Amino acid sequence: MIIVLKPDATEKQIDHLLDRLRELGLKSHISTGQERTIIGVIGDDRILHNQPLTAFPGVESVTPILAPWKLVSREFKKEGTIIDVGGVKIGDKKLAMMAGPCAVERLELTVGIAHEVKAGGASILRGGAYKPRTSPYSFQGVGREGLDYLLEARKQTGLPVVSEILDTRDIDLFLEKADIIQVGARNMQNFELLKEVGSYDKPVLLKRGLSATLKEFLLSAEYIMSRGNRNVMLCERGIRTFETQYRNTLDLSAVPTLKELSHLPVIVDPSHATGKWNLVAPMSRAAVAAGADGLLIEVHSNPECALCDGEESIKPAKFKELMVEIKKIAQAVGREL
Repeated sequence: MIIVLKPDATEKQIDHLLDRLRELGLKSHISTGQERTIIGVIGDDRILHNQPLTAFPGVESVTPILAPWKLVSREFKKEGTIIDVGGVKIGDKKLAMMAGPCAVERLELTVGIAHEVKAGGASILRGGAYKPRTSPYSFQGVGREGLDYLLEARKQTGLPVVSEILDTRDIDLFLEKADIIQVGARNMQNFELLKEVGSYDKPVLLKRGLSATLKEFLLSAEYIMSRGNRNVMLCERGIRTFETQYRNTLDLSAVPTLKELSHLPVIVDPSHATGKWNLVAPMSRAAVAAGADGLLIEVHSNPECALCDGEESIKPAKFKELMVEIKKIAQAVGREL
């Protein structure tokens, strides 16, 4: 349910209303827009629909949220959410470019790639310290040490860092060392992990599951936001279909659909979506044209020797060329790079 407040609602009136909602066992989430302040109320429908909330001073109207995802919906917040990560505003007019190796391997290599992607136009460094792999015999990442490599790269380049968390027990480590916590596709419905990252204000990049519908995807984001974390961004990274010519099917129709249904920023990962380096550039261009707020691209200086996903990684020079192409498309659709 959405409670729309009058423009002249006083702080005392708002506090009085919030106190009553707490007494009823309901959760309140305040959103201040350009024209109105609204309160999103979550809880038992039997309680919600039997309260004379319009009788409270300062309340203009009360409207039910029809979508199953409440806080994530455009009904709750009409303006698009902008997430500030170390000065990089994700969801704003300027596109956010996240680039770096799939997996962190060595300090010198990580720092070198960080310098190269920054020179090419990246605004955020991506790198996996912990890697969830289908086979238990595949490279699993270097762990905590990898986060230290990313920290050194951030120190030298100034690029904020995004890295994937796998375990709720590592939350303190990621709160300290990462600027954005990534929840990967395999953990999209790991509800305990979603609730854990939702308990803090640290920005979260939530990837769509391998076979997840958009409804399931948005409800996973709702898990995070229901715990109080408003800094959530959605990442389309391809879904599993019958096609075997490439790794996954990149669902670009999800980009405008998600932006219609939700106020959260939408990022596209063309690297994991296609699994082929030669498809990264065309899918990146298409994603920006479709309205994506940013890209998550795997870049490696020596893909042939990469310990993880070298076949989908592009070289720094190719990344730089791609950013030049993306800039033209961004301008055509009213965005900046």
